[in-house]
Amino acid sequence: MKDDGEMAEEQKKKPCRFWIWALSSVFFRLILISFPGNLNLSSRPEVSTPLTSIRRLAEGYWLKQASMSPYAGSMYHGSPLLLSLLGPLTVQRINGQPSLLLCSLVFVIADILSAMLLRGIGQKLQMAYGLNARLLGLLKSSRDKGILRCGDISALVYLWNPFTIVSCVGLSTSPIENLAVILALYGAVTRRVPLAAFGLVMATHLSLYPATLTIPMIFLLGYGLDAPPIKLFLQTKSVENEDRSTSSVSKKAKFKQTTRVPFLWKTVVHFVFWVLLWSLYVLVLCGLSLSKYGGLEEMFKRTYGFILSIEDLSPNIGVFWYFFAEVFDFFRNFFLIVFHVNILFMLLPLAIRLKHRPCFLAFIYLTISSILKSYPSVGDSALYLSLWALFVNELVDMKFSFFLFCGYLGISLLSPVMHNLWIWRGTGNANFYFGNAIGYACFQIVFVVESVSAMLNHDRALKRCNSTNREVKN
Repeated sequence: MKDDGEMAEEQKKKPCRFWIWALSSVFFRLILISFPGNLNLSSRPEVSTPLTSIRRLAEGYWLKQASMSPYAGSMYHGSPLLLSLLGPLTVQRINGQPSLLLCSLVFVIADILSAMLLRGIGQKLQMAYGLNARLLGLLKSSRDKGILRCGDISALVYLWNPFTIVSCVGLSTSPIENLAVILALYGAVTRRVPLAAFGLVMATHLSLYPATLTIPMIFLLGYGLDAPPIKLFLQTKSVENEDRSTSSVSKKAKFKQTTRVPFLWKTVVHFVFWVLLWSLYVLVLCGLSLSKYGGLEEMFKRTYGFILSIEDLSPNIGVFWYFFAEVFDFFRNFFLIVFHVNILFMLLPLAIRLKHRPCFLAFIYLTISSILKSYPSVGDSALYLSLWALFVNELVDMKFSFFLFCGYLGISLLSPVMHNLWIWRGTGNANFYFGNAIGYACFQIVFVVESVSAMLNHDRALKRCNSTNREVKN
């Protein structure tokens, strides 16, 4: 057994180890960025999409500088605010350094900020996990070794995930979008309502699909952090009341007090107010930026309309491009509705079943969106895999973990091979690459199903353990 002094030294070493690994990931990115052409990752369809390509953004900025609409033609389909932020950096070069170096540094900074925010979210969830476990009588000390440091794990998973690294080095704007999503979750977890609203508005403005996070963020602000089902706490408190009380009247009164679960409507209304305020502010800025080029109507048509109509059928790691390249035009609108409504159909059932775990619900929503979105990239996978690491304490018994790891690894290696056989060597066809995309989608579906199943099994295990503890006390 180790004494308190040795345990204190170990606690001091762990943050040092975290910062060593974090700084190493930054240096590793800088080394890769220094290679000529950024290893040609910016041309990979797995990394850059019509919505996240820095080359398309540079083209849109050039059009705007030429007094033309940045949405002229069919190149740029992103935010005008992102165009104003990153556009000037695409034309500025440092002597002796590769082009777009400043953009690369912006993406590195975005990754660092995202990792730090993930670490903060994980620390809050870790504290909540330990507190809830002690309230249920499952832990005796706040320093129990069974609790993993999910914040550090999540941050390092994000920093060292190959998907995150290639998105950063490949000059994809996914790091900016991921930062907005993580900022929204961090604001909701820490009850910084204006920050949460700003992150949600910006994430939705950049890629539309994060709008689904409105539901878990309302649960976060209304009910609080992830916790086991409230029935467990009600059962525990009711038993304590029965032990301490001798009067049947007092039993009923105390039980009624414990069954009341407060929902902080005032905080939610405050959040809605800030969402509306930030939305108005963003729309005003976009309107001023595009006042000479069609205004907000042109922006919505070229951004959200482009996402929903799937006009660009260039290959990517999703499944939409191949399907809509083959489907008859007569049925196109019907299948567009079917594909997009699939996301909406899953929101309500999952919200009802997992409302006691809003952060985990946000992770599930983002994973489903990355499967069914029009133009997915590996940057989307980097985000939800990092959020999954926040729940390592609950998902420690998740099944098929090694199978899924090998599947993701195999798909990542096969994707460039199949693309090369099809596009460059001509020894394959579109089915080679599309088959790889189908396999990737299947692995993601298994990942979602197993994650939800593991979390529900964890809640059931807590219920059984709580029942056993009550029987022992009685």
